[in-house]
Amino acid sequence: MSIASNSIPGVSSNSRQTRRVASKTTATWAVRFLVGTLRGTRAAPSSTYSLRNYRRNYSTLPAKQSFAEDTIYALSTAQGRAGIAIIRISGPACLDIYRSLCPSKAPLKPRYATLRTLIDSHAQDGPNVLDSDAIVLYFPAPKTVTGEDVLELHVHGGPATIKAVLAAIPKCAEGVRYAEPGEFTRRAFLNDRLDLAQVESLADTLSADTEQQRRAAVRGTSGALGRTYESWRAQLLLARGEIEALIDFSEDQHFDEPPAELLRNVTALVDGMLRGIRHHEAASARGELLRGGIRIALVGPPNVGKSSLMNLVVGREASIVSVEAGTTRDIVEVSLDIRGYLCSFADTAGFRGGSSSSSGSGAAEPIGIVEEEGIRRAKQKALESDLVVVLAAVEPTVEGGFGIAYDEETLEIAAQAPESLLVVNKRDAVDETTFFALLEKFRAVVRARAPALEKTEVMAISCKEAQAGSSVDSGGVHALTDELAGSFAGMTSMPADMQDLLGVTERQRQLLEQCRNWLEEYRRVTQPSDQAEEEPDIVLAAEYLRYAADCLAKITGRGESGDVEEVLGVIFEK
Repeated sequence: MSIASNSIPGVSSNSRQTRRVASKTTATWAVRFLVGTLRGTRAAPSSTYSLRNYRRNYSTLPAKQSFAEDTIYALSTAQGRAGIAIIRISGPACLDIYRSLCPSKAPLKPRYATLRTLIDSHAQDGPNVLDSDAIVLYFPAPKTVTGEDVLELHVHGGPATIKAVLAAIPKCAEGVRYAEPGEFTRRAFLNDRLDLAQVESLADTLSADTEQQRRAAVRGTSGALGRTYESWRAQLLLARGEIEALIDFSEDQHFDEPPAELLRNVTALVDGMLRGIRHHEAASARGELLRGGIRIALVGPPNVGKSSLMNLVVGREASIVSVEAGTTRDIVEVSLDIRGYLCSFADTAGFRGGSSSSSGSGAAEPIGIVEEEGIRRAKQKALESDLVVVLAAVEPTVEGGFGIAYDEETLEIAAQAPESLLVVNKRDAVDETTFFALLEKFRAVVRARAPALEKTEVMAISCKEAQAGSSVDSGGVHALTDELAGSFAGMTSMPADMQDLLGVTERQRQLLEQCRNWLEEYRRVTQPSDQAEEEPDIVLAAEYLRYAADCLAKITGRGESGDVEEVLGVIFEK
């Protein structure tokens, strides 16, 4: 992102003088407090205090006022028949609803499960028993999931029972309505029970299909990310306070040090923040692999067993297997769970051309238009993949011996991939001594043609043995699966003290990138110039810090940016 220094909205050429005049009424002790805070001589104000002020003063206030008047309810468990269904109610009318559904019963003890008979007292034909054995729990505000009074009804999970209880609830009190999508979570956010980073992780938790997706989502729900971003934002606010002091009061207070010297503390803070942001950006890429799945491309010449291998790994016939060259003309993709990692396997068309070799095999057959298009797509898919598996195979040669058939272009593609694996199929075609001799020759070819793959493991398998189940390790396919899982772990793992960073989402990464760009612009305008006469432009420096803080505010949803409400709507509806 390129940020032009002369494109800052609201900053004119005479902004320094304007701000100096406008700020004369500010108390000098307040400025000194801000300066002292950044230098460590004063205690920083609580970030929680500023968050509460935000909720009182900015765009979420009308929503909070309307929420205070409404009580919402919804089925919290999945639709359909079940043993138990949970209906959650949140808002000021929770106790009125309880008294209506359980007339003449004793008040509920907070946070204790109580057996009750639920009755529809407003039925047209008289009181109607909805469920004779329901469990009722009451959670008083503010320490609840939404920060409001919460009532939970655990009823029998038959469709008719659920429908009857849901129909009876809005008749129990005024201002009771069915919840909008994500409204319980929105109330939790507005009442300081969740920050926006936790809300996004909650959505990931609900959509997690694999164990690793679940673990990444749980790390994000801890609140550590939100606290980090809010801490950075609070530090930037204090840093702006010091710079504003330089802008507005430098003449009155007669600072003995030049602006560059006074900016040193702010610059040190910004440098540390930039390092942290880069760590978060790098972790986001690993987290996205867990959430979106690891893309794997199987590439190699025709008839080396790509489709057979894919069918064995997937556990079903996803690709057509044939001895005819060019059987796979288009990409066949299958998603599956390998040791807790979501993967997308792509079986591609066989690579054929002048770069293909089978240790002296005969001339290749002509490539048709359709197969040529399949090969082009295969190359594109491989270049877009996170892991490329190059498949070769033991094949007879025209001289009457055996060699390993491979394609040089697939080796070049694997050398460019983030991760790669070399696999030789049909190890059963020759005896063990001959196979190892061929394998050594193949390794020498790899070192010569693709030096970047020199340390890449070469796996030996036999799809034929795996299909027949004639070996303990299923033809080496189980060992190959272990190797893939090890590669996945290497692509997504983080140090123990940085596990929470796996919860950084793509939206957060983009905002962190914008924040980093603004902070780098700050460093540019405050960097000491080679022409020592020129002073740093501290007006622009303050504006860059403000824009950086706005980016962090958008991550947690606790800022003044105009599009915060739109962002909230999109996220909560997930």
